[in-house]
Amino acid sequence: MRSASPQSDGNLFDNYAGRYGAVLDCALGPSGEAASYFARSRIERLQTWLQRLGVVPTSVLDYGCGIGGSVPFLREILRPNRILGVDVSPESLVRARQEHGGEGIEFANSRHFLVPSEFQLAFCNGVFHHIPPDHRPAALRYIYDSLVGHGVLALWENNPWNPATRYVMGRCEFDRDAMPISPTRARGLVRKAGFQVLHVSSYFYFPHWLRWLWGLEPSLSRLPLGAQYLVLARKPG
Repeated sequence: MRSASPQSDGNLFDNYAGRYGAVLDCALGPSGEAASYFARSRIERLQTWLQRLGVVPTSVLDYGCGIGGSVPFLREILRPNRILGVDVSPESLVRARQEHGGEGIEFANSRHFLVPSEFQLAFCNGVFHHIPPDHRPAALRYIYDSLVGHGVLALWENNPWNPATRYVMGRCEFDRDAMPISPTRARGLVRKAGFQVLHVSSYFYFPHWLRWLWGLEPSLSRLPLGAQYLVLARKPG
C-alpha cells in the first residue's frame, strides 16, 4: 500500500517561506553567485544527460519543491507539458503557487497527496539532507512510485566531502542541523530503493572568482569532490 511522503520538517520551512531566497543567497555569498545561478546550472547539466539518454520528459515531478525556485528553469530548459511540485511545507507551497503557478504547473502537499505513477522525470534538489535517515527509504519509494517504467530520477545533493559546502551549510540558517549524505551513501540508497543507477557526477568545483577554471569542471565531474553531486537513476520498465 502506498503512503504519503515523509520528506522533511515542513514547520521549519514554513518559518522561512517568506525569506527563503534571501537566506540562501546570503549563505551562498562566498561563492560569488546567487541561488538562481545554481538552480539554472543544475537543470542545464541535467538536460545534457537527458539528451545523452535520449529522454525528452513531458511530465516532471519536482520533489521537495519548496517555494518553487527550480520550476522556471525546469519549464524553460526541459519544456515539459506538466510540472508538479510537491512539498510538506504549506507556507512554501502558497508562495510557490503565487510566484510560479500557471498553465501546466501544479503544487501539492506530499504528506496528503499520492502522486500517480505517470511522471517521466523526478527532480529533487537539496531535500534528502533534511529528511531523517530512517525516513529516506520511504521518501525514495514515494518518488519511485510516481514514475512510469523507465522514468528517470535526478537526485541532487550537497556534498559533505567538499569543505566549501560544509562552510556554506554552516552559514545557512535552515541547513545548520541538516544531515548531509555522501555520494556513496546516496548511490546505495537509490539502488536499494529499486532504481538502476546510471551515473554519479560532481559539479561546482570553483567559485566565481576562479571562473577561469570552470572549463575544467567536465573533466572533474567523476571525482566526488564538487560542492554538489547528481545521482542519475532509472526505474526499471
